[in-house]
Order: sequence, then C-alpha cells, then structure tokens
Amino acid sequence: MPNRLAQATSPYLLQHADNPVDWWPWEAGAFDEARRRDVPVFLSVGYSACHWCHVMAHESFEDRETADYLNAHFVSVKVDREERPDVDAVYMEAVQAATGHGGWPMSVWLTPDGEPFYFGTYFPPEARQGMPSFRQVLEGVQRAWDERRDEVADVAGKIARDLSAREIAFGDAEMPGEQELAQALLGLTRDYDPKRGGFGGAPKFPPSMVLEFLLRHHARTGAEGALQMAADTCERMARGGIYDQLGGGFARYSVDRDWTVPHFEKMLYDNALLCRVYAHLWRSTGSEPARRVALETADFMVRELRTPQGGFASALDADSDDGTGRHVEGAYYVWTPAQLREVLGEADAEVAARYFGVTEEGTFEEGASVLQLPQQDEVFDAARIEGIRERLLSARASRPAPGRDDKVVAAWNGLAIAALAETGAYFDRPDLVEAASAAADLLMRVHLDEHAALVRTSRDGRAGVNAGVLEDYADVAQGFLALASVTGEGVWLEFAGLLLDHVLTRFTDEESGALFDTAADAERLIRRPQDPTDNAAPSGWTAAAGALLGYAAHTGSVPHRTAAERALGVVKALGPRVPRFIGWGLAVAEAALDGPREVAVVGPAPDDPGTVALHRAALLGAAPGAVVAVGTAESDEFPLLADRPLVDGRATAYVCRNFTCDAPTTEIDRLRGALGG
Repeated sequence: MPNRLAQATSPYLLQHADNPVDWWPWEAGAFDEARRRDVPVFLSVGYSACHWCHVMAHESFEDRETADYLNAHFVSVKVDREERPDVDAVYMEAVQAATGHGGWPMSVWLTPDGEPFYFGTYFPPEARQGMPSFRQVLEGVQRAWDERRDEVADVAGKIARDLSAREIAFGDAEMPGEQELAQALLGLTRDYDPKRGGFGGAPKFPPSMVLEFLLRHHARTGAEGALQMAADTCERMARGGIYDQLGGGFARYSVDRDWTVPHFEKMLYDNALLCRVYAHLWRSTGSEPARRVALETADFMVRELRTPQGGFASALDADSDDGTGRHVEGAYYVWTPAQLREVLGEADAEVAARYFGVTEEGTFEEGASVLQLPQQDEVFDAARIEGIRERLLSARASRPAPGRDDKVVAAWNGLAIAALAETGAYFDRPDLVEAASAAADLLMRVHLDEHAALVRTSRDGRAGVNAGVLEDYADVAQGFLALASVTGEGVWLEFAGLLLDHVLTRFTDEESGALFDTAADAERLIRRPQDPTDNAAPSGWTAAAGALLGYAAHTGSVPHRTAAERALGVVKALGPRVPRFIGWGLAVAEAALDGPREVAVVGPAPDDPGTVALHRAALLGAAPGAVVAVGTAESDEFPLLADRPLVDGRATAYVCRNFTCDAPTTEIDRLRGALGG
C-alpha cells in the first residue's frame, strides 16, 4: 500500500511511495508524530538523479526487515533536496561540520524539535570498508535515544546553537574594484590546469560561472590570458566524454581530470549555464565549435528536457537498463567496438572508433568507452562522420532511456530561459526564443501567485507546495530580463521588477544588505540558511545581485542599484581568496565596474530592417552585463526608450553608462565599437 509520499509532486519522493518504510514528507505533522511517540526523526535527503540514493533505496528502504525496524523506532522523513534546498542546506551544513564531508544520500537523525544529533550519508546493508551497516547505525541511534537521552539532548542543543550563531562576514558592503578582480584572476591562474583545462583535480566540474567571469573580464580589460583559459577549458570539455558527442548536452561532472568519464546524470542547470557560456564564447571569438556546442546543447534541452506544459524538466538519470534488466550507470551512452560494428559495419565502425576514441580496452567499465573527440592529426570526412553520428544516435534511441525527473524548478527554468533566449537571438533560431517564452509563460501561469510570490516547483502543470527561495526569485528575474532584451516585450521587465521587490523586502537584511536564502516569512528551521558561494549554479545571493543590477540599468532605480552594490560586498571579501567558488559574483562585479551599459534601439517599426540590424548588433555586444531595450520611438514598453527620437527618420541606437551617453548612432559599426562587439 502506498505511503504518504503518493501525493507528492516530486518524482524522487514518488519513487519511494511504494517503499515499506512509512515515509512522511517534510511537514509539521511528522515532528508532531515523533513527539507523540517519543522517538527520533530519521531524515533522508536525496534527489532523483543521484546514483547512490537509488542504491541505498534498493538495499535498505525496499527491504521489509529494515523498514519494519525504521517504522518501529523512528519517524522517517524523505526530502527531495531540489524541492527543499533550504532543508538540505541547513542539515548539510551540520553533516559537514560534524564529519568533515557531505553528500547524498544524506542521512541525519533529529530530535522531534528538528535538532540534529547523528549524521551520515550512504550506509551499506552490511558493514564493509570501515563503514557500519545501516542496521547497526539504526540500532546504535535507538540505544542512545533510549539509554542516553540527556547526552543526545546536549549534543543536539549544542549543534543547533552553533549553527544558529553562524553569520556571514562579508566585508564592508562595498563592491569589489579593479584590485580585487585582478587578485581573483591571479588566484584562478594558479588553480588552472593548463594541460586539460578547468581548475583543480578530479573530480572536475564544469566551471560555468568562472568562465562567465573570465569572458567578461576579457571584454572589459582585454586580458588575453582570461580569454585563453575560458576558450581552452571550453574546448577540452567539448572534446571530452563529459559532453554527449551524439546528442549534445553535458553530464554533471567528470570523475577524472581529463573530462573523459563523466558522472552521467544530465542536469538542467548545468546545460542552461553551459549553453550560455558557449554562446558568449562564440560572441567573443566567432569560434565555430563554440557555436556548434551552444546550439547542440540548446537543442538537447528542448528535445529531451522540455515538458508538455512548456517548462523544462530537472534532470536525466545517470543509470539506465543495460538490456539485461540491470540498472547500470552510463549504459545508455557508452559503446564497445563490437556495438559500433553491429550498427555501422566494419569500415565505418573502424572510422568511428578512431574518431570517437573507442578502444578494445575501453575508457569506462567492462570494455566500453565513453565517446569523445581526441586530439589527432588524422583528417576525417565531415559528411561521413555526420552520417555515422546520425546512425549511432538512432541506434542509441532504441536503448532503454535514463529516467527523467520531470518536475519544473523555477530557478533552473529561469537559467534556461536566459540561455535559450540569447542563443536563439545570436544564431537566428526563433524556435529557441519561442521555447524560452513558453517556459516563462508557464512560470507566470503556474508558479506565480496573485502577490507575485513564487512556488519552487511544479509537475504536470500543478504547482508544488514549497515556497520559492532566493535563487528562484533571482534566476527567474534574470531570465525575464534576458527575454525582455531579446523580444522587446516590456512585460517581462515588469514581472522581473515584481520578483525583485520580494528580494528587497523579504530576503534582504536592511542593516547590512546581506541576503538570506529563505524569505523572512518562510518556515523557520534551526537556522535561516545563508550562503553566498556558488555551487553547481549561481548562489541566490550573487544571482540576486546580478538581477538587481540589470533591473537598475533598465529603470534607473537607485534602490535596486544600491542593493546590488551592497550585495557585492561579499565578492570583495571572498573573490580574492576563493575565486573558484564565487564566479558568478565576480561576473556581476565585472558588469558593475563596466556600468553596465544601457542600450536603447528605437526604430520606425518593429520589423524595420534597420531596427532589426541595430537590435542584433546590440545583443551581440560583449560589454559585461549590458542591457538592451528595443521599440518604436513612441513606445512606453521600456524606460530606456523614453525621449529617444529617431535620427533622420532612421533606426537609432543610444548607448549610456554611469549617467553619460554617447552620441546617438544609426551605424551598426559604431554601435559595435561602443559595445565591444
């Protein structure tokens, strides 16, 4: 019989709805039940594309004997970290403080007041490799609760007090200047891997936000070293196994330093961020490989992640059926020489093996290889390779596909909206802009209430129950700002303003300008989460700084500009010390130092060729964080269009920054020069 998770909107929770464990969702009733029964809470946090979450579920949560023990001695609560990033952040902080490491699945034991007292991640069904079995842990926690309750209460109380007392020291609330950004660049240069691209060792994550900083720094200062690090990293990633050489799109990370073997899950946020990076790299360099990867990644998102309602699903799993009934990581994506021969025949299989680096020994497991594009001297026939790729992709489509987590997360859809709108505009792909607009429409219809407050997730067009967090408001606002610049539809600027009003009133500390990840009126946890550092995606803090800055440039709003500058104080403090972990904050700081530039394009009619050409030139300008408004001289869609007449009746561009404007121009080359395009 299904448990309480059967009514959830999260696919991850629904995967556990038929477990014999009597799971509760995160809700007050679970803790009330723990008080009534006088038992601890077992909190298990994971997400649908998490390999080891699936392993522990199969080994322990589907096991009747283990479930009976859990049900008898604990109230078990299951959380999708993507639905409740606040719960995940608070208890992950406790896990890392107690054990020195963290990860998922996250296993935490709590008092009925939500105070943690015992921690872990994955536990095996039998003790091995120095790890106790899950049953041993459960029995030990239960004995401590029954026999040493005072000691448990003391530990839980101390941990809760330590967490609640933590505050972010983020400098003097002044934005960074040239010196701090130069120090950040120097720090990145020290961590850079010149042989393989990227930063640090294995595992290696795509440094999307750092790459945006490097591209913006080059655009503002002309620093060739910054551009070289960005371009080389993008090339190495695109050649590696972390990039899907057949279907486009990036995996979560590489388990090695060479980008060869990925952890195969594909996340919406990674692909949205990287699509935008490669589009911006093309904008800066004209690189044809960057253009190809940007478009292939955009097409992957639309083809494989788009939902029937127009939003974008969260992820594709790493695991899939290998054809024998076993769920195996990477089974959908890897190839052996024999499999190539079966699909392509001997001659083309030999060519494909050389081109994609498929060997008899294999680069992955059991003689299989992850497709990549090794550097080599051999010249291949492009038409033949394209035919091979199409046949392999068609054959792969007949394999059992990885599962899809089809919940729509507001923040990540905001990232996708920005990426698809810009990529569509750069490469004359109106279908991509339409996909961005459809996702924005879904967020408006389903995720936004009458007070312009966001819910975090939806599924099948039905809103979830969890309130949006700071990254939702910030990333959706940024997506709306990008859509406004591309489409010339001022309504998206208005909606961005409504979302940012919430940021100013519900997420910002009035005295310091610091930002919190949850709203002032959100559910109270043992600590109000607050983290300015970027992780897999921009932090809510730095994303909010960027959206506030862009909105201020569009509207001239002093409160939004002031809030952005105060929020960037944390970048001044952290950028020189840990630049790899605050890349988006550094990118926003580049925009703030550059202005950002405000571009108004006015024309006699929306479809006037001169207007279209100037608008495209404005969008292709590489000036960091530049905002673009387009419309007729009589339009009231954008504040930037006010009092901007045509020159000699022709389409005209106005470029301003820091309260100073260049002379209006009707010439595309002059506009390009003014924007670094």
